[in-house]
Amino acid sequence: MDAIDLALVDLLRGNARLSYAELARQVGLSAPAVHERVGKLEAGGVIRAYRAEVEPETIGLAVTALISVVEDSGADTDDVLEAVRAMPEIESCYFMAGVESFLLKARVSTIAELEQLIVRLNRTPGVASTRTSIALSTKWENRPQPVGPSSS
Repeated sequence: MDAIDLALVDLLRGNARLSYAELARQVGLSAPAVHERVGKLEAGGVIRAYRAEVEPETIGLAVTALISVVEDSGADTDDVLEAVRAMPEIESCYFMAGVESFLLKARVSTIAELEQLIVRLNRTPGVASTRTSIALSTKWENRPQPVGPSSS
Protein backbone atom coordinates (compact mmCIF):
# COMPACT_ATOMS: atom_id res chain seq x y z
CA MET A 1 0.00 0.00 0.00
CA ASP A 2 1.25 3.42 -0.86
CA ALA A 3 0.52 6.74 0.88
CA ILE A 4 -2.63 7.33 -1.18
CA ASP A 5 -4.06 3.91 -0.27
CA LEU A 6 -3.33 4.62 3.38
CA ALA A 7 -5.04 8.01 3.09
CA LEU A 8 -8.10 6.38 1.49
CA VAL A 9 -8.29 3.78 4.26
CA ASP A 10 -7.96 6.51 6.89
CA LEU A 11 -10.72 8.59 5.29
CA LEU A 12 -13.07 5.61 4.93
CA ARG A 13 -12.47 4.50 8.51
CA GLY A 14 -13.58 7.95 9.62
CA ASN A 15 -16.60 8.06 7.30
CA ALA A 16 -17.38 5.07 5.08
CA ARG A 17 -20.12 7.05 3.31
CA LEU A 18 -17.75 9.48 1.60
CA SER A 19 -18.36 9.53 -2.14
CA TYR A 20 -15.66 8.62 -4.62
CA ALA A 21 -15.72 12.27 -5.72
CA GLU A 22 -15.06 13.50 -2.17
CA LEU A 23 -12.36 10.88 -1.60
CA ALA A 24 -10.77 11.89 -4.90
CA ARG A 25 -10.81 15.56 -3.91
CA GLN A 26 -9.13 14.80 -0.59
CA VAL A 27 -6.35 12.61 -2.03
CA GLY A 28 -5.81 14.52 -5.28
CA LEU A 29 -6.89 11.84 -7.76
CA SER A 30 -9.81 11.40 -10.15
CA ALA A 31 -12.97 9.65 -8.94
CA PRO A 32 -12.43 6.69 -11.34
CA ALA A 33 -8.87 6.25 -10.01
CA VAL A 34 -10.16 6.28 -6.43
CA HIS A 35 -12.92 3.81 -7.36
CA GLU A 36 -10.30 1.44 -8.76
CA ARG A 37 -8.05 1.78 -5.71
CA VAL A 38 -10.91 1.20 -3.27
CA GLY A 39 -11.95 -1.86 -5.30
CA LYS A 40 -8.43 -3.25 -5.00
CA LEU A 41 -8.40 -2.56 -1.26
CA GLU A 42 -11.70 -4.46 -0.94
CA ALA A 43 -10.54 -7.36 -3.14
CA GLY A 44 -7.27 -7.59 -1.23
CA GLY A 45 -9.04 -7.87 2.12
CA VAL A 46 -7.78 -4.56 3.48
CA ILE A 47 -11.33 -3.19 3.56
CA ARG A 48 -13.44 -6.03 4.90
CA ALA A 49 -16.87 -4.43 5.31
CA TYR A 50 -18.93 -1.27 5.61
CA ARG A 51 -21.28 -1.06 8.58
CA ALA A 52 -23.61 1.32 10.34
CA GLU A 53 -22.45 1.98 13.88
CA VAL A 54 -25.51 2.24 16.12
CA GLU A 55 -26.05 3.13 19.77
CA PRO A 56 -26.65 -0.30 21.38
CA GLU A 57 -29.20 0.97 23.90
CA THR A 58 -31.41 2.32 21.10
CA ILE A 59 -31.83 -1.19 19.71
CA GLY A 60 -32.45 -2.80 23.08
CA LEU A 61 -28.91 -3.91 23.96
CA ALA A 62 -28.47 -2.12 27.28
CA VAL A 63 -26.00 -4.52 28.93
CA THR A 64 -22.40 -4.90 27.77
CA ALA A 65 -20.24 -7.56 29.40
CA LEU A 66 -16.66 -8.74 29.00
CA ILE A 67 -16.40 -12.46 29.63
CA SER A 68 -13.10 -14.27 30.13
CA VAL A 69 -13.17 -17.95 29.21
CA VAL A 70 -10.79 -20.58 30.58
CA GLU A 71 -10.67 -23.77 28.49
CA ASP A 72 -10.41 -27.29 29.87
CA SER A 73 -6.88 -28.64 29.47
CA GLY A 74 -8.07 -31.22 26.93
CA ALA A 75 -10.42 -28.89 25.08
CA ASP A 76 -10.46 -28.59 21.32
CA THR A 77 -10.10 -24.85 20.75
CA ASP A 78 -11.83 -25.02 17.37
CA ASP A 79 -14.89 -26.69 18.94
CA VAL A 80 -15.08 -24.03 21.63
CA LEU A 81 -14.76 -21.28 19.02
CA GLU A 82 -17.49 -22.85 16.90
CA ALA A 83 -19.83 -22.93 19.89
CA VAL A 84 -19.04 -19.31 20.81
CA ARG A 85 -19.45 -18.15 17.20
CA ALA A 86 -22.97 -19.63 17.22
CA MET A 87 -23.98 -17.35 20.12
CA PRO A 88 -25.33 -14.15 18.54
CA GLU A 89 -24.90 -12.18 21.77
CA ILE A 90 -21.11 -12.42 21.41
CA GLU A 91 -19.91 -9.44 19.35
CA SER A 92 -16.15 -9.99 19.62
CA CYS A 93 -13.82 -12.82 20.53
CA TYR A 94 -10.13 -12.35 21.28
CA PHE A 95 -7.62 -15.18 21.76
CA MET A 96 -5.60 -14.31 24.84
CA ALA A 97 -2.20 -14.97 26.35
CA GLY A 98 -2.37 -16.00 30.00
CA VAL A 99 -4.78 -18.08 32.04
CA GLU A 100 -7.87 -17.13 30.05
CA SER A 101 -8.06 -18.51 26.52
CA PHE A 102 -10.60 -16.00 25.20
CA LEU A 103 -12.03 -12.61 26.03
CA LEU A 104 -15.56 -12.12 24.71
CA LYS A 105 -17.59 -8.94 24.36
CA ALA A 106 -21.29 -9.64 24.72
CA ARG A 107 -24.32 -7.40 24.39
CA VAL A 108 -27.75 -8.34 25.73
CA SER A 109 -30.95 -6.60 26.75
CA THR A 110 -31.07 -7.52 30.43
CA ILE A 111 -29.03 -8.97 33.28
CA ALA A 112 -31.31 -12.05 33.11
CA GLU A 113 -30.26 -12.58 29.46
CA LEU A 114 -26.62 -12.19 30.48
CA GLU A 115 -27.12 -14.83 33.16
CA GLN A 116 -28.60 -17.21 30.55
CA LEU A 117 -25.63 -16.57 28.25
CA ILE A 118 -23.13 -17.25 31.02
CA VAL A 119 -24.91 -20.50 31.90
CA ARG A 120 -24.79 -21.56 28.21
CA LEU A 121 -21.09 -20.68 28.03
CA ASN A 122 -20.29 -22.65 31.18
CA ARG A 123 -22.17 -25.67 29.79
CA THR A 124 -20.20 -25.54 26.54
CA PRO A 125 -17.93 -28.59 26.15
CA GLY A 126 -14.33 -27.48 26.59
CA VAL A 127 -15.11 -24.48 28.84
CA ALA A 128 -13.70 -24.90 32.34
CA SER A 129 -14.83 -21.55 33.75
CA THR A 130 -15.80 -17.98 32.94
CA ARG A 131 -15.33 -14.64 34.67
CA THR A 132 -17.64 -11.76 33.77
CA SER A 133 -17.32 -8.00 34.14
CA ILE A 134 -20.27 -5.75 33.36
CA ALA A 135 -19.59 -2.36 31.79
CA LEU A 136 -21.33 0.46 33.62
CA SER A 137 -20.99 2.70 30.56
CA THR A 138 -19.06 2.90 27.32
CA LYS A 139 -16.87 5.98 27.01
CA TRP A 140 -15.79 5.05 23.47
CA GLU A 141 -15.25 2.01 21.28
CA ASN A 142 -14.25 1.21 17.72
CA ARG A 143 -12.17 4.37 17.57
CA PRO A 144 -10.13 4.20 14.37
CA GLN A 145 -6.43 4.77 14.82
CA PRO A 146 -4.74 6.88 12.16
CA VAL A 147 -3.02 4.66 9.63
CA GLY A 148 0.51 5.31 8.55
CA PRO A 149 3.21 3.81 6.39
CA SER A 150 4.04 0.22 7.21
CA SER A 151 7.26 -0.30 9.15
CA SER A 152 8.06 -3.50 7.29
